[in-house]
Formats: sequence, structure tokens, C-alpha cells
Amino acid sequence: MNNSSQLQGGKVWLVGAGPGDPDLLTIKAARLIAQADAIVYDHLVGNGIMDLARSDARVIYAGKESSKHTMPQGDINQLLVTLAREGLSVVRLKGGDPFIFGRGGEELETLVASGIPFEVVPGVTAAAGCAAYSGFPLTHRDHAQAVTFVTGHLKDGTVNLDWPALARPNQTVVFYMGIGAAEEICKQMINHGLPSMTPAAVIRNGTQADQKTVLATLGTLPHRLTESGIKPPALIVVGSVVGLHEKLSWFEKR
Repeated sequence: MNNSSQLQGGKVWLVGAGPGDPDLLTIKAARLIAQADAIVYDHLVGNGIMDLARSDARVIYAGKESSKHTMPQGDINQLLVTLAREGLSVVRLKGGDPFIFGRGGEELETLVASGIPFEVVPGVTAAAGCAAYSGFPLTHRDHAQAVTFVTGHLKDGTVNLDWPALARPNQTVVFYMGIGAAEEICKQMINHGLPSMTPAAVIRNGTQADQKTVLATLGTLPHRLTESGIKPPALIVVGSVVGLHEKLSWFEKR
């Protein structure tokens, strides 16, 4: 049954697909995916999520992998405008949450400049989903009174971050897109005051069947990454909460 009439054409929905497990989609996200005329989706959208799309929907892959972009960001922005101007209901589907390192703000700025109506549907961000499925909380009264999400890969390709702030004690720091800069991240965190024995972890394909969590410390993480062969997409988590993994792990033990 074609139920696209339930959505207004000529409009874009910026939708977070969550960290990977389709069961972590919001109800609204699942409904919009199932009804959209067109879906523009990213590399980090979990397996099975696109199965919800209508068989006659126009489906366009705009994935961005490490050092490999199927479609430049500017082209994606313009594509959304073009599809909406064709009178289609468009879902722009992004892994995690579209406003947390998802370039959602850039895409909406283009829509606003072009007069295209839109809505935003938040999603479970990768840090929250991956940490939960790896068995450690991002905050804990005995370990971390703050949590910081930071990109490990800036727009100009550098890793020039506020290291003194990131190396403060009693917090959890989650690096998105940081695998390629892991050695520099660990070096800077240690140089700015964190002990080399500070627990750290890398989570690849979090919340999915092939999730893998590698435990280490700031001093051993680069070696452990090489040893395990982990490649992006993966998150780096730094902080004493990582030490709770052995006690609280539930997903990978099943």
C-alpha cells in the first residue's frame, strides 16, 4: 500500500537512525522511513533499517567513510533541495543523532536558504548506545561527573583540540571518528595530565551483532588497536567508567 500521502511532499525530515541496532530507532523515525517518497542515507545506518523503506521509494546512498566520500557534502545539501522541490517527502537518514557530529546543521542551513520546510527527529547517539551495549555508563557518581563528546577528526584534518579541558579528571571523554588519530589522542591526553594507566576502550560496530569492545589504557591503546586490527567506524572512550566493563558487560557475553 502506498501510504506516502500521510507525509507532506516538498519537505525534508532530518532523521537520526540510532547507533545501529534497528530496535533502537524511535517510533517516529521508523514511521517516517516507512512512508517517505525518497530516502538519502549514510554509511552508518545500521543493517536492516533500510528494509523498512517502501519498495517504490527512491533510495540514494550518500555514505561517507574514512577518506572515501561517495558524495561531497555540498552535493548532498543540494540533492535534498532538489528532491523536495520535486514535491517529494524526503527522509535524510543519518547514523546516531543528526546533530551530534552528523553535519545536520549544515544541511538544514541549505534548506533554510532555499526555502524548504523541514523537521528534525533526534536519534540515540553512538556514544550513548555503544557505551550501554559495552557495559559501562558514561557517568557514574564514583567515576565521572561529566561526559564530553568530541570529534577526533576536525574539518581541516587536524586533531587540534582543547587538550587541557579534555584531560581533566572525573569525566568521560568519547572521541568520534578518532581511530586514525588514536596515537596522537593518547599522547596528548597523557601529556596534559592524565595517567597513562587511565582506562580506555574502543568500540566497533556498537549495538550490532558483530560489536567488538577492546579494553586498554591510554598508554596501551595504540598498540591494542594495531594488535586487534580494528578499523573505523569505532568510538574511543576514555575514563575510569571503562573499568566497569568486566562487571556490567551484557551484550557481548550473550
